[in-house]
Amino acid sequence: MSAAAPVDLPARTPAPFGRRAVTVSAVEQVGSYVVLTAPDPDGPAPVPGQFYMLAAVDRWGGGVDERPFLPRAFSVLRADRDGLAFMLEDVGPGTDRLCELRPGDGLWLTGPLGQGFAPPAGGRRAILCGGGVGVAPLALWQRALIAAGVPVEVLLGFRDAPHAAGAALLDGGDPARVATDDGSVGHHGLVTQLLDASLDGDAHATVYSCGPPGMLEAVRGRCVERGVPAELALESGMACGYGACFGCVVPLAAGGYARVCVDGPIFAADALPAGALVAAHGGAPA
Repeated sequence: MSAAAPVDLPARTPAPFGRRAVTVSAVEQVGSYVVLTAPDPDGPAPVPGQFYMLAAVDRWGGGVDERPFLPRAFSVLRADRDGLAFMLEDVGPGTDRLCELRPGDGLWLTGPLGQGFAPPAGGRRAILCGGGVGVAPLALWQRALIAAGVPVEVLLGFRDAPHAAGAALLDGGDPARVATDDGSVGHHGLVTQLLDASLDGDAHATVYSCGPPGMLEAVRGRCVERGVPAELALESGMACGYGACFGCVVPLAAGGYARVCVDGPIFAADALPAGALVAAHGGAPA
Protein backbone atom coordinates (compact mmCIF):
# COMPACT_ATOMS: atom_id res chain seq x y z
CA MET A 1 0.00 0.00 0.00
CA SER A 2 1.41 3.39 -0.95
CA ALA A 3 2.01 6.01 1.71
CA ALA A 4 -0.70 8.61 2.18
CA ALA A 5 -0.11 12.16 1.02
CA PRO A 6 1.07 14.55 3.73
CA VAL A 7 -1.53 16.66 5.48
CA ASP A 8 -0.77 20.20 4.34
CA LEU A 9 -1.75 22.28 7.36
CA PRO A 10 -0.07 25.28 9.01
CA ALA A 11 1.43 24.66 12.43
CA ARG A 12 -0.83 27.25 13.99
CA THR A 13 -3.44 29.82 13.02
CA PRO A 14 -2.98 33.01 15.10
CA ALA A 15 -6.04 34.58 16.69
CA PRO A 16 -7.07 38.16 15.91
CA PHE A 17 -6.48 40.52 18.80
CA GLY A 18 -9.33 40.70 21.31
CA ARG A 19 -12.71 39.06 21.42
CA ARG A 20 -15.42 39.55 18.81
CA ALA A 21 -19.19 39.24 18.93
CA VAL A 22 -20.93 36.78 16.58
CA THR A 23 -24.54 35.66 16.27
CA VAL A 24 -25.72 32.11 16.91
CA SER A 25 -27.24 30.72 13.72
CA ALA A 26 -28.23 27.18 14.75
CA VAL A 27 -28.68 25.04 17.86
CA GLU A 28 -29.01 21.26 17.55
CA GLN A 29 -29.66 18.70 20.27
CA VAL A 30 -27.65 15.51 19.66
CA GLY A 31 -28.43 13.05 22.44
CA SER A 32 -27.00 14.52 25.65
CA TYR A 33 -25.11 17.23 23.76
CA VAL A 34 -25.89 20.61 22.23
CA VAL A 35 -24.18 21.69 18.99
CA LEU A 36 -23.95 25.46 18.76
CA THR A 37 -23.15 27.04 15.36
CA ALA A 38 -22.19 30.66 14.67
CA PRO A 39 -20.69 32.27 11.55
CA ASP A 40 -17.33 33.96 12.18
CA PRO A 41 -16.75 36.13 9.08
CA ASP A 42 -13.98 38.18 10.70
CA GLY A 43 -11.96 35.26 12.06
CA PRO A 44 -9.44 32.94 10.36
CA ALA A 45 -10.11 29.26 9.81
CA PRO A 46 -8.85 27.20 12.76
CA VAL A 47 -6.34 24.36 12.55
CA PRO A 48 -7.76 21.06 13.87
CA GLY A 49 -6.98 20.85 17.58
CA GLN A 50 -7.23 24.57 18.26
CA PHE A 51 -9.89 26.01 20.57
CA TYR A 52 -11.90 29.13 21.33
CA MET A 53 -12.92 30.94 24.51
CA LEU A 54 -16.72 31.38 24.54
CA ALA A 55 -19.09 33.53 26.56
CA ALA A 56 -22.68 34.61 26.07
CA VAL A 57 -23.07 38.30 25.19
CA ASP A 58 -26.04 38.68 27.58
CA ARG A 59 -26.43 37.42 31.16
CA TRP A 60 -22.80 36.37 31.57
CA GLY A 61 -21.62 37.17 35.08
CA GLY A 62 -25.10 37.87 36.43
CA GLY A 63 -26.26 34.50 37.72
CA VAL A 64 -26.05 32.86 41.13
CA ASP A 65 -22.88 34.12 42.88
CA GLU A 66 -22.29 36.15 39.67
CA ARG A 67 -21.44 32.93 37.82
CA PRO A 68 -20.44 32.32 35.10
CA PHE A 69 -17.82 35.06 35.04
CA LEU A 70 -14.82 33.73 33.07
CA PRO A 71 -15.23 32.50 29.46
CA ARG A 72 -15.11 28.78 28.74
CA ALA A 73 -12.68 26.93 26.43
CA PHE A 74 -14.11 24.71 23.69
CA SER A 75 -12.49 22.83 20.81
CA VAL A 76 -13.93 23.33 17.34
CA LEU A 77 -16.25 20.59 16.11
CA ARG A 78 -16.74 21.96 12.59
CA ALA A 79 -15.47 24.93 10.61
CA ASP A 80 -17.21 25.28 7.25
CA ARG A 81 -19.45 27.57 5.21
CA ASP A 82 -22.04 27.53 8.02
CA GLY A 83 -19.48 28.87 10.48
CA LEU A 84 -17.94 27.44 13.63
CA ALA A 85 -19.67 24.63 15.51
CA PHE A 86 -19.03 23.71 19.15
CA MET A 87 -20.10 20.59 21.07
CA LEU A 88 -21.47 21.39 24.54
CA GLU A 89 -22.74 19.43 27.51
CA ASP A 90 -24.58 21.16 30.34
CA VAL A 91 -22.38 20.38 33.35
CA GLY A 92 -22.07 23.73 35.18
CA PRO A 93 -22.97 27.42 35.19
CA GLY A 94 -20.94 28.28 32.08
CA THR A 95 -22.17 25.44 29.89
CA ASP A 96 -25.69 25.88 31.28
CA ARG A 97 -25.78 29.47 30.03
CA LEU A 98 -24.25 28.56 26.65
CA CYS A 99 -26.75 25.72 26.20
CA GLU A 100 -29.58 28.22 26.73
CA LEU A 101 -28.55 30.24 23.65
CA ARG A 102 -30.87 30.24 20.66
CA PRO A 103 -30.51 31.41 17.05
CA GLY A 104 -30.15 35.18 17.02
CA ASP A 105 -28.43 35.37 20.41
CA GLY A 106 -24.99 36.93 20.74
CA LEU A 107 -21.82 34.96 21.47
CA TRP A 108 -18.36 36.30 22.34
CA LEU A 109 -15.47 34.48 20.61
CA THR A 110 -11.75 34.64 21.30
CA GLY A 111 -9.64 32.46 19.03
CA PRO A 112 -8.54 30.32 17.40
CA LEU A 113 -6.03 29.61 20.17
CA GLY A 114 -3.34 27.01 20.88
CA GLN A 115 -1.44 24.50 18.77
CA GLY A 116 -3.01 22.03 16.34
CA PHE A 117 -2.44 18.35 15.63
CA ALA A 118 0.58 17.18 13.60
CA PRO A 119 0.05 14.69 10.76
CA PRO A 120 1.18 11.05 11.03
CA ALA A 121 4.73 10.38 9.84
CA GLY A 122 6.20 7.40 8.03
CA GLY A 123 3.01 6.28 6.32
CA ARG A 124 1.29 5.47 9.62
CA ARG A 125 -2.46 5.24 9.82
CA ALA A 126 -4.36 7.45 12.28
CA ILE A 127 -6.37 6.18 15.23
CA LEU A 128 -8.73 8.74 16.74
CA CYS A 129 -9.59 7.74 20.31
CA GLY A 130 -12.03 9.98 22.15
CA GLY A 131 -14.51 10.19 24.96
CA GLY A 132 -17.49 12.45 25.61
CA VAL A 133 -17.05 16.02 24.35
CA GLY A 134 -13.54 14.93 23.32
CA VAL A 135 -15.28 14.00 20.06
CA ALA A 136 -15.09 17.66 18.96
CA PRO A 137 -11.43 18.18 17.96
CA LEU A 138 -11.23 14.65 16.55
CA ALA A 139 -14.14 15.34 14.19
CA LEU A 140 -12.39 18.31 12.61
CA TRP A 141 -9.11 16.37 12.40
CA GLN A 142 -10.83 13.35 10.85
CA ARG A 143 -12.03 15.44 7.91
CA ALA A 144 -8.56 16.86 7.29
CA LEU A 145 -6.90 13.44 7.44
CA ILE A 146 -9.41 11.83 5.09
CA ALA A 147 -9.03 14.72 2.64
CA ALA A 148 -5.27 13.99 2.62
CA GLY A 149 -5.79 10.27 2.01
CA VAL A 150 -4.68 9.11 5.46
CA PRO A 151 -6.38 5.88 6.66
CA VAL A 152 -8.40 6.71 9.77
CA GLU A 153 -9.94 4.50 12.46
CA VAL A 154 -12.26 6.06 15.05
CA LEU A 155 -12.78 4.66 18.56
CA LEU A 156 -15.14 6.47 20.93
CA GLY A 157 -16.21 5.90 24.51
CA PHE A 158 -19.36 7.21 26.23
CA ARG A 159 -21.29 6.81 29.45
CA ASP A 160 -24.54 5.50 27.93
CA ALA A 161 -26.77 5.55 24.86
CA PRO A 162 -27.86 9.22 25.10
CA HIS A 163 -24.20 10.27 25.20
CA ALA A 164 -23.21 7.76 22.49
CA ALA A 165 -25.43 9.71 20.07
CA GLY A 166 -22.44 12.05 19.88
CA ALA A 167 -20.60 9.48 17.77
CA ALA A 168 -22.69 10.62 14.79
CA LEU A 169 -20.86 13.95 14.86
CA LEU A 170 -17.81 12.24 13.37
CA ASP A 171 -19.37 11.89 9.96
CA GLY A 172 -16.40 12.16 7.64
CA GLY A 173 -15.58 8.49 7.11
CA ASP A 174 -16.34 4.96 8.29
CA PRO A 175 -18.64 4.69 11.34
CA ALA A 176 -16.88 4.86 14.69
CA ARG A 177 -16.48 1.83 16.91
CA VAL A 178 -18.21 2.72 20.16
CA ALA A 179 -17.83 1.57 23.76
CA THR A 180 -20.24 2.47 26.57
CA ASP A 181 -19.84 2.10 30.31
CA ASP A 182 -23.26 0.46 30.64
CA GLY A 183 -23.13 -1.63 27.47
CA SER A 184 -26.20 0.08 25.98
CA VAL A 185 -24.36 0.77 22.70
CA GLY A 186 -21.45 -1.12 21.16
CA HIS A 187 -18.73 -2.65 23.31
CA HIS A 188 -19.56 -2.98 27.01
CA GLY A 189 -16.46 -1.53 28.59
CA LEU A 190 -13.79 1.09 28.03
CA VAL A 191 -12.68 2.67 24.78
CA THR A 192 -9.10 1.85 25.75
CA GLN A 193 -9.99 -1.82 25.37
CA LEU A 194 -10.88 -1.10 21.74
CA LEU A 195 -7.57 0.74 21.40
CA ASP A 196 -5.68 -2.27 22.75
CA ALA A 197 -7.31 -4.54 20.18
CA SER A 198 -6.58 -2.12 17.34
CA LEU A 199 -2.90 -1.74 18.24
CA ASP A 200 -2.55 -5.50 18.73
CA GLY A 201 -3.70 -5.90 15.14
CA ASP A 202 -1.55 -3.12 13.64
CA ALA A 203 0.71 -0.91 15.74
CA HIS A 204 1.99 1.10 12.75
CA ALA A 205 -0.23 4.00 13.72
CA THR A 206 -0.32 7.40 15.33
CA VAL A 207 -2.95 7.83 18.04
CA TYR A 208 -4.84 11.10 18.52
CA SER A 209 -6.90 11.34 21.68
CA CYS A 210 -9.15 13.74 23.54
CA GLY A 211 -11.41 13.07 26.50
CA PRO A 212 -11.53 12.87 30.29
CA PRO A 213 -8.19 12.97 32.16
CA GLY A 214 -8.41 9.33 33.25
CA MET A 215 -8.94 8.17 29.68
CA LEU A 216 -6.09 10.34 28.41
CA GLU A 217 -3.77 8.96 31.09
CA ALA A 218 -4.66 5.42 30.04
CA VAL A 219 -4.03 6.24 26.36
CA ARG A 220 -0.74 7.95 27.24
CA GLY A 221 0.49 4.94 29.21
CA ARG A 222 -0.48 2.39 26.57
CA CYS A 223 1.13 4.31 23.72
CA VAL A 224 4.35 5.10 25.57
CA GLU A 225 4.69 1.46 26.65
CA ARG A 226 4.19 0.23 23.07
CA GLY A 227 6.35 2.92 21.49
CA VAL A 228 3.39 4.17 19.46
CA PRO A 229 3.42 7.94 18.76
CA ALA A 230 0.41 9.70 20.21
CA GLU A 231 -0.88 13.23 20.51
CA LEU A 232 -3.22 14.12 23.37
CA ALA A 233 -5.61 17.08 23.28
CA LEU A 234 -5.78 18.19 26.90
CA GLU A 235 -8.88 19.69 28.46
CA SER A 236 -8.35 22.26 31.19
CA GLY A 237 -10.16 25.06 32.93
CA MET A 238 -8.74 28.38 31.69
CA ALA A 239 -9.13 31.99 32.72
CA CYS A 240 -7.63 33.72 29.67
CA GLY A 241 -6.71 31.25 26.90
CA TYR A 242 -3.55 33.09 25.82
CA GLY A 243 -0.94 32.31 28.49
CA ALA A 244 -1.25 35.25 30.86
CA CYS A 245 -2.70 33.62 33.99
CA PHE A 246 -0.72 30.33 34.20
CA GLY A 247 -3.88 28.68 35.49
CA CYS A 248 -3.77 25.68 33.13
CA VAL A 249 -0.21 24.38 33.60
CA VAL A 250 0.73 20.71 33.23
CA PRO A 251 4.06 19.14 34.29
CA LEU A 252 6.45 17.87 31.62
CA ALA A 253 8.49 14.66 31.66
CA ALA A 254 11.64 16.68 30.96
CA GLY A 255 10.96 18.94 33.94
CA GLY A 256 9.16 22.21 34.36
CA TYR A 257 5.66 23.06 33.25
CA ALA A 258 3.79 23.96 30.08
CA ARG A 259 0.67 26.06 29.62
CA VAL A 260 -2.13 24.07 28.03
CA CYS A 261 -3.52 27.15 26.29
CA VAL A 262 -0.41 28.28 24.35
CA ASP A 263 2.03 25.33 24.51
CA GLY A 264 -0.87 22.93 23.89
CA PRO A 265 -3.62 21.91 24.02
CA ILE A 266 -1.93 19.22 21.92
CA PHE A 267 0.95 17.38 23.62
CA ALA A 268 2.96 14.33 22.59
CA ALA A 269 2.22 11.44 24.95
CA ASP A 270 5.89 10.88 25.75
CA ALA A 271 6.29 14.55 26.75
CA LEU A 272 4.04 14.01 29.78
CA PRO A 273 5.05 12.06 32.91
CA ALA A 274 2.95 9.22 34.29
CA GLY A 275 0.04 10.48 36.35
CA ALA A 276 0.40 14.10 35.27
CA LEU A 277 -3.01 14.31 33.63
CA VAL A 278 -4.91 12.83 36.55
CA ALA A 279 -2.98 14.88 39.12
CA ALA A 280 -3.46 18.13 37.24
CA HIS A 281 -7.05 17.76 36.12
CA GLY A 282 -8.68 15.02 38.19
CA GLY A 283 -10.15 11.63 37.33
CA ALA A 284 -8.86 8.06 37.52
CA PRO A 285 -7.11 6.05 34.79
CA ALA A 286 -9.58 4.20 32.57
